[in-house]
Amino acid sequence: MIPVEHYLFLSAFMFITGVIGVVTRRNAIVVFMSIELMLNSANLTFVAFSSYLGNITGQLVVFFVMAVAAAEAAVGLAIIIAIFRNKLTVNLDEINILKW
Repeated sequence: MIPVEHYLFLSAFMFITGVIGVVTRRNAIVVFMSIELMLNSANLTFVAFSSYLGNITGQLVVFFVMAVAAAEAAVGLAIIIAIFRNKLTVNLDEINILKW
């Protein structure tokens, strides 16, 4: 059996990679994928602790997080497509539709 520490190290690595992607990248699609990576790292932590403790509650939380992530993906991609149709770019530095 794989120790829980290995899952936590992988989850921390995934989360840090997602944070770096959000902070350094300017492409809206890459930022969106980095946010999804952070959500998946949290899901991995929930499942690891759920398995380690022998409790199913963490796995149930993961199903709710996955449902929210699916809804967020649909709405987020729709917003990105709408912005691309108006501005012809997905670069976050060039999108200023909310500024006066």
